[in-house]
Amino acid sequence: MSETWMTKYGPRKVRRDPPTLAEAIAAAQGLTDDPAGQIEIAAELMGASPADVKAEMLRLAPDRRVTRLVSAPSREGARTVVVERKASRRVIAKTAAAGGEGEAPARKITLSPRAR
Repeated sequence: MSETWMTKYGPRKVRRDPPTLAEAIAAAQGLTDDPAGQIEIAAELMGASPADVKAEMLRLAPDRRVTRLVSAPSREGARTVVVERKASRRVIAKTAAAGGEGEAPARKITLSPRAR
């Protein structure tokens, strides 16, 4: 399914792929949370039978085994963490526009070659 036309730089093609059943299922899952409704919507979008869509949904379904982390409560109770933030020391150069005495003097940097 491609369309071809000529330009001054040569022939150009646009590839058009029809949507897949997995894409239709993802769209249906975004529209509703009801699995029966998802099957119906995806079947209508693709023009497929609901049985085919249901089989594909079961194949694409995530694994139901969930890992759960269980920890025993500690004897000392909940731990408290305090995070303090220190304000940064920002140096602001005074300018004549800000009511200062003029611009801050520029730092002179000299570079010398490295001896090997």
